[in-house]
Amino acid sequence: MIRKATEQDAEAIAGIYNYYVEKTIITFETEAVSTEEMRRRIADISSNYPYYVCEIDGRVTGYCYASRWKMRNAYRLTAESTVYVDPGMRNRGIGRSLMTRLIESLRQMDMHVVIACISIPNPESIRLHESLGFEKVSHFREVGWKLDIRVDVGDWELLL
Repeated sequence: MIRKATEQDAEAIAGIYNYYVEKTIITFETEAVSTEEMRRRIADISSNYPYYVCEIDGRVTGYCYASRWKMRNAYRLTAESTVYVDPGMRNRGIGRSLMTRLIESLRQMDMHVVIACISIPNPESIRLHESLGFEKVSHFREVGWKLDIRVDVGDWELLL
């Protein structure tokens, strides 16, 4: 079931996210996020943009949201997407279901573009986004440093 995220989902969302923070290069955040901080982020983001969770048998198994891409007013019809799936629940269509719902919501908001910024390598995320129609539009080499690895980043764009 895909539903709007609430502040009560903060602990579950932080649990999913902190796996990626602590063990992967997928996010460039390097310190675990507290439940309180995640609650604040959910409230802030969901006040202006869609924020969803996937719930299976009462358990949050993934989440996604859109946020402002850049601060200048001319970018106001462009959003950045974020999606994370519980590591034990990957490759079950959860990310696709979440992103499909997010894209539909952005279209209803009359957004024009959605951008996904993806750390490389991340073949699962690249495959997901490209299957939804996103196209790679940029590649930045070695812009990140995490877990003693230099990390590339690419941007994928979907015109809505």
